[in-house]
Amino acid sequence: MQAGLAARAARAGCHLLLDKPLAATVEQGRAVVEAVEEASVASVVFFTARFQPEPEAWITEQAAVPGWFTGRAQWLGAVFSSESPFATPWRREKGALWDVGPHALSVLLPVLGDVQRVTAAAYGPGDTAHVVLDHTGGASSTLTLSLTAPPAASGAAVELLGEAGVAVLPEGSDGAVPALMRAADALLAAARTGRPHACDAAFGLRVTEILSAADDLLNGDVR
Repeated sequence: MQAGLAARAARAGCHLLLDKPLAATVEQGRAVVEAVEEASVASVVFFTARFQPEPEAWITEQAAVPGWFTGRAQWLGAVFSSESPFATPWRREKGALWDVGPHALSVLLPVLGDVQRVTAAAYGPGDTAHVVLDHTGGASSTLTLSLTAPPAASGAAVELLGEAGVAVLPEGSDGAVPALMRAADALLAAARTGRPHACDAAFGLRVTEILSAADDLLNGDVR
């Protein structure tokens, strides 16, 4: 429901604090971005790690390091393998690719660059998906995503390997609520200064485009 409401709100002159993913389709995401641009409003998409001090500082630091060869992101949840209130109809329909895939992309893209080719396969239990990305800067990365992992195996990890050695994403020291408050502050700053935030609707659209390309492959649509 978010994309349609967001476009309406932007056209009404409202600044937008959005959840990930920005939209369920590329077309819906583009409509939001067009509405934001036409109304000249600010937008921020809430990717949790991007608003936690330790992960965000790490992302900024690694983005300045040359020579990354490859990256690995593993985002595993136990939503479908335990009695979880998060096993919502939306998550059952869209799976880990759309639920936790945005988190992985929000960390990898600022460091390794945009994506020029996507490969994806559904191997493993439940909604488990494996995605391989070819980045424009020459590096590659792999994503392992699932909401069907055993509870003892759940968790998130990102690792980069390159000329500088190995770098591992640190955990945030606080939870999602403080991060959401920082996202709201970031939106206020973008509205006040007119300078787009790195996690604006345009970035959210790019994440949606990559997810959609992977989804097509997972579902056998090779358009």
